[in-house]
Amino acid sequence: MTTLPTAELHLHLEGTLEPETILRLAERNAVPLPYHDVDDLAARYDFADLRSFLDLYYANMATLRTAQDFADMTDAYLARAATAGVVHAEVFLDPQAHTARGVPIEEVLDGVCAALGAAPARHGISTGLIVTMLRDHSAADAMRTLTDVLRTGAPIIGIGLDSAEVGNPPSKFVEVFARARAEGLHAVAHAGEEGPPSYVWEALDLLGVERIDHGVRSMEDERLVARLTEGQVPLTVCPLSNLRLKVVPDLASHPLPEMLRRGLMVTVNSDDPAYFGGYLDANLAAVASLPGVDGDGMRQLARNSINASFLDDVRKRELLARIDAAVAATNA
Repeated sequence: MTTLPTAELHLHLEGTLEPETILRLAERNAVPLPYHDVDDLAARYDFADLRSFLDLYYANMATLRTAQDFADMTDAYLARAATAGVVHAEVFLDPQAHTARGVPIEEVLDGVCAALGAAPARHGISTGLIVTMLRDHSAADAMRTLTDVLRTGAPIIGIGLDSAEVGNPPSKFVEVFARARAEGLHAVAHAGEEGPPSYVWEALDLLGVERIDHGVRSMEDERLVARLTEGQVPLTVCPLSNLRLKVVPDLASHPLPEMLRRGLMVTVNSDDPAYFGGYLDANLAAVASLPGVDGDGMRQLARNSINASFLDDVRKRELLARIDAAVAATNA
């Protein structure tokens, strides 16, 4: 499969920590871990559901302590993303998961932003940073975190909502998102992964989000599908994540081909690639193997990723032209 230039819009930086990196950071920062070696840690990557993944995900974050740790993590993702055909990345960061451990928010943001700032020169990738709020924490904590992030002056482009979905509806965070939008930030939210289609409605109507992260359960609600299609609301779908977290029983059951057929603005992303078995190129290869997804479908996915981004029109036109050039070169 020829890899087309693509934007990645659903990527958790903390989810790019490979087992080798986790053990190296643990040694660097003298953090005790219950794993004997890489194989012992990797063997724990068999998840029953989202919650079982999150338990390991947050435990491994304990190895991140300094700005250099966060810069190294971010740069390692960008280097790998470049090999996968990523030309623009809008990445997620969970500040609360680090400040709750006593890591100053400045330490977190300084490291991540340093690596993102160097990305165009080092990796040929433009970037944007979205701070995501943990929905299983309180709305008050999310508001404090947003205030702290804004106080640092870090160049973020948006706010998001992630972590354990069931029992934590978007409506819990109406005031936080209203504040973020008033500050000129873009808004996105995880919805319709394990949670019901009603969470997607809430994210749209109550939080005013511009993109839905995951959103695969939207297909259960015909009125919602019609709304998403008519408004061309982007859905940042993560096929290998959905498989590993048992949102779908197998890839053949994934709704993405039907989403494409119905005209939804669907994009492909890697979510937490170190945990779910593949970066963007692996996710795209998996999608390309699905019945009903042909070359035209893959080109549409690439174009959707650019159009769904928060880039300005000039950069979008540049990247769309690169896709067209890559397609022309393949067909020549």
